[in-house]
Amino acid sequence: MKLISWNVNGLRACLQKGFSDFFFESDADLFAVQESKMQREQGEFFTPDHLQFWSSAQKKGYSGTVVFSKKEPLNAFYGIDGKYSDEGRLITLEFDSFFFVNSYTPNAQQELRRLPYRMEYEDDLRAYLSHLSQKKSVILCGDLNVAHREIDLKNPKANVGNPGFSDEEREKFSLLLEAGFTDTFRFLYPDRTDAYSWWSYRMRARERNVGWRIDYFVTSRDLDEKIREHRILSEVLGSDHCPVELTLELS
Repeated sequence: MKLISWNVNGLRACLQKGFSDFFFESDADLFAVQESKMQREQGEFFTPDHLQFWSSAQKKGYSGTVVFSKKEPLNAFYGIDGKYSDEGRLITLEFDSFFFVNSYTPNAQQELRRLPYRMEYEDDLRAYLSHLSQKKSVILCGDLNVAHREIDLKNPKANVGNPGFSDEEREKFSLLLEAGFTDTFRFLYPDRTDAYSWWSYRMRARERNVGWRIDYFVTSRDLDEKIREHRILSEVLGSDHCPVELTLELS
């Protein structure tokens, strides 16, 4: 099973930069989008082989998640117990043997002014995923807006305490892993460096590969033996993030 996740930083803009070609060429079983920045009625993207599931922010041009699925799920859920749907933060699709969760985790923002909201989201998400994992396997993907380890960004010392690399955010990710989940990229490549999924538009950061790894696939630990490959598709352009791809041995 091929799974892809991509923060497109505006789906309408990305559609003008090759999104459609990549989407159809990749032929993923599940394709998750973050930061769609649109309501479904604001544009058309025809996917004959995929069903579409949208969660858009009430504020136009902000946040939003989408999942494209080849298989019809048993259920689709939005947000967590009635929270976070106003910002289109989370979509969950339930299948026979697993839950697929697409998250656009809130950015703590400059001076960490939104850190309390971010911490609440992290705690709610961890509890939610733990609850789901008691029923069946869980696959979480998305822009989780945190570089967990120093090797997950180019300049860790210069970014200590900055949004995405604060002690608080890194600790929440550690707690998620301790709760029974696996960072699939580090499971396969525990020491790989210079592997990033986001680059600033400034200072030719992408050209110089001065980036951060903040886009993830995280799975419940019962799937560890089914992880086959995780690729960071840094050659794919169209956003300040690149897609990430997970291959699992699932039917």
